[in-house]
Amino acid sequence: MACKRGAGHGQAWEIGNRQTCLPPSRHIQDLFNARSLGTQTVMKKLLAPLFALSVLALGAASLPVHVYADNGGEQDQARKERKAGNILSIRQIEQIVLPRMSGKQYLGPDYDSAAMAYRLKFIQDGKVYFVDVDARTGRIIGQSR
Repeated sequence: MACKRGAGHGQAWEIGNRQTCLPPSRHIQDLFNARSLGTQTVMKKLLAPLFALSVLALGAASLPVHVYADNGGEQDQARKERKAGNILSIRQIEQIVLPRMSGKQYLGPDYDSAAMAYRLKFIQDGKVYFVDVDARTGRIIGQSR
């Protein structure tokens, strides 16, 4: 395709599957000019991507709600078990275990509802130690580092 000197300075651009004498920036302007492309083409080119983005945004917005709803699950389960009298409180467990862990800094507990066990975390000299405790009896069932 040969372009006239004034239109594209003698250079032809290929846009999609067609050649044109207009630079690509001019075609972007044409997206907003319904007379040059037709109203339906403008609607398809502008609204279809916007619709797809809005669907993705709505889907992504619902994810954090699900993630946050799960965070308190273990604590809620421990609270229910404690109220039902099935397990000891974390304070009772700590009174049993902490005196045995002299020299180690206590970092905190986790509760595993499936095993009905607490995991207490300690650190000493840069090494992390875990102590697993039966939540029903307070008996140490495992220790790792």
